[in-house]
Amino acid sequence: MNKQIKLPLLILSALFVGLFTISATTKTLSKKVLLDNNEISDSAYVIENYDKYEYQIPMRDGVKLFTIVYIPKDKSQKYPMLMKRTPYSIRPYGEGKMPKSLGPSRYLMRDKYIFVYQDVRGRYMSEGLYDNMRPHIDNKKGKKQIDESSDTYDTIDWLLKKLDEDNGRVGQWGISYPGFYTIAGAVDAHPALKASSPQAPISDFFFDDFHHQGAYMQSYWLATSVFGYQKDSLTTESWYKMVYPETNDGYEFYMEMGPLKNADKYFGKDNFFWQQLKEHPNYDEFWQKRSILPHLNGIDHALMTVGGWFDAEDLYGPLNIYKTVEQNCPKAYNTIVMGPWSHGDWSREKGFQAVSNVYFGDSISTFFQREIEFDFFNHFLKASGDGKSGLPEAYMFDTGIKEWKKFDVWPPVDIPPVNLYFTEEGKIVFEEPTSTKDFAFEYVSDPSKPVPYTEDIKIVFTPRKYMADDQRFASRRPDVVTLVSDVLEEDKILAGEILAKLKVSTSGTDGDWIVKLIDVYPSDHKEYPHNPPNVTMGGYQQMVRSEMFRGRFRNSFENPEPFVSGEVTDLNIALQDIFHTFKKGHKIMIQIQSTSFPLIDRNPQKYVDNIFEADESDFIKATIKIYGNSSVEIGNQIEQPIELLKK
Repeated sequence: MNKQIKLPLLILSALFVGLFTISATTKTLSKKVLLDNNEISDSAYVIENYDKYEYQIPMRDGVKLFTIVYIPKDKSQKYPMLMKRTPYSIRPYGEGKMPKSLGPSRYLMRDKYIFVYQDVRGRYMSEGLYDNMRPHIDNKKGKKQIDESSDTYDTIDWLLKKLDEDNGRVGQWGISYPGFYTIAGAVDAHPALKASSPQAPISDFFFDDFHHQGAYMQSYWLATSVFGYQKDSLTTESWYKMVYPETNDGYEFYMEMGPLKNADKYFGKDNFFWQQLKEHPNYDEFWQKRSILPHLNGIDHALMTVGGWFDAEDLYGPLNIYKTVEQNCPKAYNTIVMGPWSHGDWSREKGFQAVSNVYFGDSISTFFQREIEFDFFNHFLKASGDGKSGLPEAYMFDTGIKEWKKFDVWPPVDIPPVNLYFTEEGKIVFEEPTSTKDFAFEYVSDPSKPVPYTEDIKIVFTPRKYMADDQRFASRRPDVVTLVSDVLEEDKILAGEILAKLKVSTSGTDGDWIVKLIDVYPSDHKEYPHNPPNVTMGGYQQMVRSEMFRGRFRNSFENPEPFVSGEVTDLNIALQDIFHTFKKGHKIMIQIQSTSFPLIDRNPQKYVDNIFEADESDFIKATIKIYGNSSVEIGNQIEQPIELLKK
């Protein structure tokens, strides 16, 4: 497991699953380390083949970062280094204590690299103060100006001088928060850094993890403990206090909590991250300087960004990191891989890959590890490194027909865009209607009875499976607008970016809008054997993509503004990319709603300056209208309002 967090809730919620086989996985893998049932276990392999060394590596400002290095015992050759920097502990600590596995995969581990693990500044056995998404400093001056890039640089430089077993080439990888440290270390990089693979990387905390387009992700509230307390000494154990709700019903727990201000009884002044969330409700300088995207310039080594189409935590990050590097560093070897995974699923193999109740195939993670990740690091760290790796620009999984596809560019230019229009009868059509659009769909949004984001709301550390959940429960709600196409007479491929262009009004002065793109299965769809008996795939309404938008930020994420009650207002909602074939016999559905609880916090629907400080009396019902001249654009590259509003 890449996130080594010693917490029951986190372990349960963060267990990675994965899998799927395509024809490519059956070919002979002569250049790779093949595993069979007769080989020793991974843990035994680590003990027999690697030596462990622990160091306190000094940074340029004098702070020492705790680092564990695992070096192959075989000294007949030199090895490249593969490094991961993490805030989640690099256990096990101590001489003679060995991990169960090393590296991104068992295939790379058995091909032998020098594996480097480091507790980042201010965490566990490393000195210094911790800072969430520590801001990058361009053109650093003097030894006191440090960031994650400089800490990565200094670590590589020290190791190259210390070790005798390396071949002078360094790579790095990391999943989730370690993915952020990977991409941050790729900026102003050490000359020896030849390959970086940020996987499910955080790129901007106002659009990944804790916020989505201005809406606070209340479902991540429990994680505030992990990131909000400074330790007072070097430690091998977790020092932060977790909140353990007495109920397993997430809807009940958060409704009883009430407005966000009531969460102060759980997180006091000593939780600096909770205070930061409350004090910075808008995309102000505090959040802006923590985005790594504006600093992705001058990257001249190989980059392979990896993500999951159903990643509930970090979908914005991988897509936008890839696109930003592609735009700013046109000469860089820059590739992207997107598979049918939840957060980090590709790092482990479970035998079959499913998200929620949707099965995608077998050995998908194995295929990625053997055919993509292995080749990437092998080429740039052991082979010629000339960029002729045999990998495509974009390795993308079609989540509808459940097959890998290769592209020379992403978003693809050879798949035609698709526009979805609405009719007064609640239909989705693909040609703009010529009849009048003077109609609206209307519903009452009540914060005291919010729409649940899933039918099965348990207390989890971070939610995952809802990204492919059945939406039939929401279709039955009167406060959800449900629009559906006729049965498709042929396959329809939706690929690229998505922009919902809504015309809306509200009787309130603030509000949220959630847009969901859904694949409706035919009534005779086969059942999946791994599903429980109460799950029926016939008529299943699979969420393929969704996103929420806090309406106050429609003109600027930095400077929110209220709605004029009853006034028709343009609302452009950028959903993340999609690659999904809606198959013949299926239907395309759009759902629009104003609450999704407790995935996101409840909007009072009456404008207040800071929702984190809202009182119960601020929460009001609002009549919402979605007007008929709204539409959804899908495909190619759309001028996304997120980046425009961030400028």
